[in-house]
Amino acid sequence: MIVRCEQGGGRIDLFVSETAEVTRSAAQKLIESGCVRIGDVPVSKNYKLREGDVVEIEMPEPEILEIVPEEIPLDIVYEDADVLVVNKPQGMVVHPAPGNLSGTLVNALMFHARGSLSAINGVIRPGIVHRIDKDTSGLLVVAKNNEAHLSLAEQIKEHSVTREYVCLVCEGVREDSFTIDRPIARSKKDRKKMAIDPEGRNAVTHITVLERFAGATLLSCRLETGRTHQIRVHLNSRGCHIAGDPVYGLAKDKLRERFHLSGQLLHARTLGFVHPKTGEYMEFSAPLPSYFQNVLEHLN
Repeated sequence: MIVRCEQGGGRIDLFVSETAEVTRSAAQKLIESGCVRIGDVPVSKNYKLREGDVVEIEMPEPEILEIVPEEIPLDIVYEDADVLVVNKPQGMVVHPAPGNLSGTLVNALMFHARGSLSAINGVIRPGIVHRIDKDTSGLLVVAKNNEAHLSLAEQIKEHSVTREYVCLVCEGVREDSFTIDRPIARSKKDRKKMAIDPEGRNAVTHITVLERFAGATLLSCRLETGRTHQIRVHLNSRGCHIAGDPVYGLAKDKLRERFHLSGQLLHARTLGFVHPKTGEYMEFSAPLPSYFQNVLEHLN
């Protein structure tokens, strides 16, 4: 593909995304894996296009993994021909990975939707536009066709999707509301973690105190961006640790011990987006899980 005059100076990941008709994150992965070249030389992720560049994009062969539909109960909040909003329980992995091919949300969705899921993210993640961690509960929107997927992915890229989470931290919080604007990248010390990094991707979280308890605070966290582990890493940077968090939490978490928590008290409560076909703004909410509500009732 030859870069036109008006495309000069543009970002290589945007060019690849539009040309190959893949999501922005998929384009970045292609670049990082050396599949995007100019003159047989792999380009860097920071490369700026020049008029006349001949960009070669090598699409890797899809990994062949057999993902079996499974009849697993789902809490469907909304569904039509284009999108599906599901309330994911704590403990459920969103999509399969090598060594973990069953019991995931995707296995359940494949059974429920009977093949009516977008194919943009391949056989491993059909319909999956965004993810939440295994031990985080709450709302996800699923695309049932490629057109819906591209629309939703664009809304997420433009930060126009409403995503509000509720969490309980093990500390008192003085401010009533505040914003954390700190870039996040893969940790250089532990590759399984994310960390604040000046060279990372921009990340913004807006936080409001909902209720204060003795030695704990209930927070509302609205995502402006959606980086991996964003809320957990941002709160950690302010000395706050989500109760029950096995990765970023306290080594001696009194709330986890007292209530026998099996994961972090972090719940994706509100999700809003513009419907890909009708153009109507839609917003959904999911109540706190019973184990989360039980902790709050005992703290009261």
